[in-house]
Amino acid sequence: MADLLRRPVAQTGRTHAITPESAGWGYVGFELWRLAPGECAQGRLEGREAILVLVEGRARLSAAGEEFGEMGGRMDVFERTPPHCLYVPAGADWAAQATTGCTLAVCTAPGSSQRPACRLGPEGIALEQRGEGANTRFIHNIAMEGRDVADSLLVTEVFTPAGNWSSYPPHRHDEDDFPAITYLEETYYHRLNPPDCFGMQRVFTDDLSLDETMAVSDQDVVLVPRGHHPCAAPYGVEMYYLNVMAGPRRNWRFRMHPAFAHMG
Repeated sequence: MADLLRRPVAQTGRTHAITPESAGWGYVGFELWRLAPGECAQGRLEGREAILVLVEGRARLSAAGEEFGEMGGRMDVFERTPPHCLYVPAGADWAAQATTGCTLAVCTAPGSSQRPACRLGPEGIALEQRGEGANTRFIHNIAMEGRDVADSLLVTEVFTPAGNWSSYPPHRHDEDDFPAITYLEETYYHRLNPPDCFGMQRVFTDDLSLDETMAVSDQDVVLVPRGHHPCAAPYGVEMYYLNVMAGPRRNWRFRMHPAFAHMG
């Protein structure tokens, strides 16, 4: 069985610490910090850029020797208001000191350090609808390819209403054959409302050499090294996830599962 479902390693502090080495791939890294007021997180990743996403709460952020002051607005991710985010160039130090209870995601991938540290949101991020019917979901485009704000990272938030499907129809981005398809590793950081419920995610290849169906809990992370990766929010349960993608090039091109081609 593939080790795709990662539970939190703690309830507070650094609850996820996923590196390319621990994931068994080459590009995406993901950390999740849950801090009480006054607690701090910090880091430095040589040769890697980062996007800090304040999922919930407020914190004083600094990066590359610059103070950005208190950032953060929403206290509950399911408010669906745009997130406060900060770009950190490769080789730079970053630090966060919580001013309220906060949840901070640290999304990383290879970078060249040519860009300055800068705010990426909430300005310029709006809630957009995707899909229709039971495939309706809502996204915050933090750093997809339409925003030239990173060297490698592609980052987005997705809100899936109760009873709906997401990352659907099934699609994959596991080949480096641009412009038809791109190779992108991906992580899903899941949140659920109510938090004691569960959601579902399946990761599978066309030939089923990889085929894992997982019941995800609040605060879990799912790794997608290859294959299709749809999610489902059960009736009565809202699903949120933060996606981080990276690969050889910063483009998102995918192929839909052939059985679902009629939905394209």
